[in-house]
Amino acid sequence: MTIPTFAVVGRPNKGKSSIVATLARDDAVYIDARAGSTREAQSYPMQVDGETLYELVDTPGLQRARSVLDWLVAHCSDAAARPETVKAFLAQHEGDSRYHDECQALRPIVAGAGIIYVVDGSCPYGADYEAEMEILRWSGRPSLALINPIEGESFVAEWTAGLGQFFRTVRVFDAHRAEVTKQLELLELFGHLDPDWRAPLERAVSILRQDRQLQAEGASSYITDLIVEAINYSVEQAVPEGLPLEPVQKLLFERYKAHLVKRERRCRQRVEELYHHSNLTRSEGSLVVDESDLFNIEKWYLWGLGKNALLAAAASAGAVVGGTTGMALDVASGGLLGGLGTLVAGAGGAVSGALGARKYADKIGQVKVKGIPTGGNMLSYGPSRSINFPFVLLGRALLHQRLVSSRTHADRAVLDLTQPALERLTDKERKRLAKLFDDIRNDRKPGERRAELARMILGWCGDDVGA
Repeated sequence: MTIPTFAVVGRPNKGKSSIVATLARDDAVYIDARAGSTREAQSYPMQVDGETLYELVDTPGLQRARSVLDWLVAHCSDAAARPETVKAFLAQHEGDSRYHDECQALRPIVAGAGIIYVVDGSCPYGADYEAEMEILRWSGRPSLALINPIEGESFVAEWTAGLGQFFRTVRVFDAHRAEVTKQLELLELFGHLDPDWRAPLERAVSILRQDRQLQAEGASSYITDLIVEAINYSVEQAVPEGLPLEPVQKLLFERYKAHLVKRERRCRQRVEELYHHSNLTRSEGSLVVDESDLFNIEKWYLWGLGKNALLAAAASAGAVVGGTTGMALDVASGGLLGGLGTLVAGAGGAVSGALGARKYADKIGQVKVKGIPTGGNMLSYGPSRSINFPFVLLGRALLHQRLVSSRTHADRAVLDLTQPALERLTDKERKRLAKLFDDIRNDRKPGERRAELARMILGWCGDDVGA
């Protein structure tokens, strides 16, 4: 089966490389705001499990189209000879520096690639574009046009009318914001342009949908593992007879915090790899995340549950609920809220960052001291005793997964992980989660509870998976 190949062509700085990055699912495609950053044609295969489903060719921008078209007209006698005339131009000017970019763009087309012509919908249509569109029409290859609204859609209507005179298929496609469903619809559209492409592209769409489902399943598994481990995690340290316990208690909390920060970071990296964002944390606009934010208790209501939702969750987990303000909230939940109601209920009670985490370490987890028969003590810290802590981890993980899974590979902006996370959950879902977390914390049917938690998380991770 022939692998469909598409040459992405157009003027400089119209988003060609961005479209290649998105459709090839490759964040290694070089994107620069400066015009003319692509100087050589380069192929990017779209692969799943090592199999190439289709290929995209990023090409330099066309800059001397009028001169090229004049040559073609002067050397062609009739319409039937136009494709051969384009080949003749390429053969004659292959080493001509004046037409370097045009030859780079035409070479894959002459070799049999389909054409994706890209324009910017935020710039006005002009008749001077028609020379390059006419050259592409002369090639005789199947083609479509994409209007990329780089800075808005002010001129989309003009472009739609103008492009419609040269291309049977014209679509608006935002390379930075196109949802997965939009990308798959575009692939299906390609399949109608050439009979030879239909079967391989239908297969590609089917494989990509299956892969999307597998990505959601993998992400939900990673997140579930993180939550279950965090709920049950504890650290311990033997202290010889006669040595003070307080420094060791502080050390244990730092070890506890460092482990969970590292564990969350590893979960995030795995989710990013699932969705093929291998350069996300190393790109020019690097991922700005302060991992200590996990223990920035001031923000726990942002990622976890709000006060009223927390009261309802505490009730579903078996606590006796009463009262609505800080200290009453903690007392009503049997201490399971870990002092967080008092900490963030009032404007004057908020404590941020690592200082707040250390100050309330005894509220996040629990320190236990046991004597050792041979002398000394065994100190342990954890597991977490806070109802909100697993909600915070879940909220942060779901926010990250949602942003990464919906992020196109052309988007190089900083990932914003400071958004509210669990607002979409229903009251029923919050209460059920609280019960699941409590059962996991107390080792009640852990296998069944983990499986149910995984199913719930998969439902949220797979919201955009098409049928």
